[in-house]
Amino acid sequence: MQQLNWLFLRRRLAAIKIVVLDVDGVLTDGGLWHGPHAELIKRFDVRDGLGIKLMQQAGLEVAFLSGGLGGATEIRAQQLGIRHCLVGVKDKRAALSRLLQQMGFQSVDLVFVGDDLNDLATCEVAGLLIATADAAEPLRRRAGAVLSRPGGNGAVRELAERLLKARGLWGEICQQGWNDRNE
Repeated sequence: MQQLNWLFLRRRLAAIKIVVLDVDGVLTDGGLWHGPHAELIKRFDVRDGLGIKLMQQAGLEVAFLSGGLGGATEIRAQQLGIRHCLVGVKDKRAALSRLLQQMGFQSVDLVFVGDDLNDLATCEVAGLLIATADAAEPLRRRAGAVLSRPGGNGAVRELAERLLKARGLWGEICQQGWNDRNE
């Protein structure tokens, strides 16, 4: 059934202008490690990072939206050239609404990727809600589609490929490879 959803979503994916990603459980596997000096350590998948770069190069805006704090998210955002890294967010719905307004986008322009119950609040604002394979059941039920990959293990890369395929850009990348042309 989910594969069928992706076929129906192809046109919507082609029109997306901004991808907003939850962090813990989407860009990471949800695990948190604490170092000996109370620093927070998170593991990010490099293929997801390349997926973000591919989306940016295709003209998509990518933003991070997280309820967590700790510094690792901000560092990863900086490494990837993410201009909108919202952390410590307590009300994701309000934060998404403000982001759309600031950027001049509408709900239909936005896809949000989440994994847990706190991401359900984005349903009213996001034009399209997508869940990771390992997302909480209530979120998977409400999502427009569910990725086949779990958070922190290629889910964002999978979305990037689907977005690029919908735009007709994936074949060229597969034939010619990819070089970071962002400066």
